[in-house]
Amino acid sequence: MTAPFNFGQLKFLKALTEALFHGAPMAITPDQVVANVTELFAKVGGTKLDEIRLSLTATEIVLGPMFALADVDDRAARIKARLQNSQLDLFQDMARLRGIIYGCYYGHWRPGLEPGDQDANAANPVHRQIDFTLPKHRVRGAGEVPIDRIDGREIDDAHILDASTLQDDYDVIVIGSGAGGAVAAYNVAARGYKVLIVEAGPFYPSPRINHHELDMVANLFKHGALQTSTNRDFVVFQGRCVGGSSTINNGICLRVNEAGRTHPDAVDVLAKWNSVGAPIDAADFHKSYDAIQQRLGIAKIEPRSGRHNGPHLINGWQSYAATSTEPKDQRAIADWFAKNFGPPNTPTACAYCGYCNAGCAYGRRMGMAQTYLPDACRDFGARILPGTKADRIVWQTAHDGRREAEAVKLILPDGSRALVRVRVGVIVAGGTIASSKLLDRSDIEGTGYQVSLNIASPVVALMPPGVGGNAWDEDQMASYVDCGDFLLESHFQPPMAMASLMPGWFADHAERMKNFGRVHSAGILFPADRRGRVKDGKLEFSLDTDDDLPVLRRAMATLTKVHFAAGALECYPALTRGQTITPGIDIDAFFEDAIAEADDVTLSSSHPHGGNAINEDPQYGVVDADCRVHGTTNVLVTDASVFPTCIRVNAQWTTMAMAHYATARSDPFG
Repeated sequence: MTAPFNFGQLKFLKALTEALFHGAPMAITPDQVVANVTELFAKVGGTKLDEIRLSLTATEIVLGPMFALADVDDRAARIKARLQNSQLDLFQDMARLRGIIYGCYYGHWRPGLEPGDQDANAANPVHRQIDFTLPKHRVRGAGEVPIDRIDGREIDDAHILDASTLQDDYDVIVIGSGAGGAVAAYNVAARGYKVLIVEAGPFYPSPRINHHELDMVANLFKHGALQTSTNRDFVVFQGRCVGGSSTINNGICLRVNEAGRTHPDAVDVLAKWNSVGAPIDAADFHKSYDAIQQRLGIAKIEPRSGRHNGPHLINGWQSYAATSTEPKDQRAIADWFAKNFGPPNTPTACAYCGYCNAGCAYGRRMGMAQTYLPDACRDFGARILPGTKADRIVWQTAHDGRREAEAVKLILPDGSRALVRVRVGVIVAGGTIASSKLLDRSDIEGTGYQVSLNIASPVVALMPPGVGGNAWDEDQMASYVDCGDFLLESHFQPPMAMASLMPGWFADHAERMKNFGRVHSAGILFPADRRGRVKDGKLEFSLDTDDDLPVLRRAMATLTKVHFAAGALECYPALTRGQTITPGIDIDAFFEDAIAEADDVTLSSSHPHGGNAINEDPQYGVVDADCRVHGTTNVLVTDASVFPTCIRVNAQWTTMAMAHYATARSDPFG
C-alpha cells in the first residue's frame, strides 16, 4: 500500500497533533496518532486523499513559517488565533482538521490475533483514559440482551460474483444495493427476471464487521465518512458497501406523515409532491410502507436499548414544554424511534452495543444485506457484483422513438472494463449523488438539480456525576421530538465518532472526552429544501440565510434548553470555536450571535435526496410518476434521488417504500 503522506506532511501532522493536545495528557504518542491518520487515508485514498494533502499544505502556510519547529506554546497560540477564532471561511474549513486528529486519537486500536480483536483492546490506553468498555467486556445483568451474533441472515458467498463469474447479459441490471436498489432487485427478481446487482463498494457481511472504528469507517463509508459539499459546509455520510447506507445507519424508520408520530403542523409531504407535479397515490404509498414494515419487523425500540440518552431527551422535552408558551411546543410529538433492528421484543432484538454507524457485527440489524438481498439471491437467483462502478448506460432507439437501454458499461475492481447487456431493463439506485452522476454520464439531461438535505448538528450536555450511568452503553439513537419545522434526536457515538463531533479545542476537548460516560447528547434535524445541485460529480449546497439559518439557530437553542431542563450542568453546541453554554445565559441571543453563517457550526447530513425528481412534465423532472426516466422505455430510478421535495425526516423507510411503490404494484417492465 502506497504511503499517503510525504515526510514533510508527516512532520506537520505530528506538530499539529502535539499542539491540539497542548495542556492535555496523552495516553498514546503523537507518532501513534499520525500513524492512525496515515492508516485511515491509506485506505480511503482517491480524491479525498488528494483533498487532505492540499488542506495540509494550505494549513501549514496559514499557521505561519517554521510551524513544526516552533515550541508547542507558540503552535497552540497560532492555531487558536488563526483557526479556532477565525471568521474567514477558508480558515474555518481548515480548522476541521482538528476533528480528524481527535478522531484518530480516540479511535486508536491495538492490533490483535484477528481483525477487530476486542481482547487485545481490553487494556486500550485511550479507552482507559475515558473509562470506556468495549461491548465484549461489558457486564450485562438479568433481562439484558446478550451481545452475541445472530447467524443465518447473511448473503451466501456463492451469490457474490467477480470478473470470472460475471455473465455477458442479464434481464435486469440494478445499480446500487442500498435501500432503493435492494427492494427493487428483490421485487423484479421475484417476477422471474434474471437480476444482476452492481455495487461500487465492498462485500462486508456481519462476521467481517468489528469495532475498530477507523477500519470500518474507511471500508464501509464513501470517502471514509469525510465526503463534503464543495464549500465544505456539510459532511455528507453515505454507505459504500453491499447493503448501502442500511449497513451503517441507525435504522430509524419514520413515515413522512403519521398520526401520533408526526407533528400535526408539519407539511404534508405527499400532498406537496402532488402540488408540484408528482402525483403519488398516498394510499398505495402507505401500503408500501406497510409491506416494508412487515418484512423488516419495524417497530418501536425497546426502552432498555436506549436507556440513557433516550429518556434524557424525552424527559427533558417534557420539562421544557411544560414551561413553554409556544403553542407549537404543546403539539410536539416526543416518542421512541421505530427501527429495523432485531426485530424489537424478540430473541434477536438489538443488543445495543452502540456501534450502529460502524456496522452491526452481530447480525441483528435487519438491513438490506440481511433481508432483501439474501432473499433475492437465494429464492429468485439474483447475483451481486461488488467493488464495481457502473460507468454509463448504453442506448439504442426503441420502435416508438424513445431511448432503450441495451447495456451497461462497468469498471471492475481490477480496473478492467466490461459491457454487460440487458434483455429487459435497468434500475438505477445508487443514491442522490451517484445516480445523478451516472445518469449525467449516460446523457440524461436535467439530472442533479434541486437536491435536498436533512441537516443535522449536535449539542452535547455534561450531566452531574452519577446521573444516567455510562451513556455509551446503549443504542446510538433512541428517541425523538418532532417540533414541526425541525426534529430533535437523541444520539451517542463510540469514542472515535464522538471525538470527531465533540466541540472544543486543546485541554477543553480532552476534558470533555474524559467525561465520556457523563455526557449526554442529541442533535437537531431540519429540512433544507431543494438548495443543492450535483455538478461535475460534486454536491454544491448552500443554506439560505433568510430561511434556513433562523431555523438552525432556533433548533440549536431549543435543544440546549431541553438539555438544561433535563439537568445538564453545561452544554457544548457544535460550534467551530467550541464555546461552552452555562445555565442562566440568554440562549437565544447566544445563538443569534454565534451563528452568522454555516461555517460557524458543524453540519452534516445522512439523508441527501432529490436531484432526479419525479414530475409528470419532463421539463421539471427526470422521472415520471412510475419512476421511469422520461424519454426512455426501460430505465427506472428507485432511490431517494426521485423525491421532489425534502421529506423532513430520516429517509431510509421512505426510500424503501418508494422502491416498493415503483416495482411491486405491477411489473415495471411489463
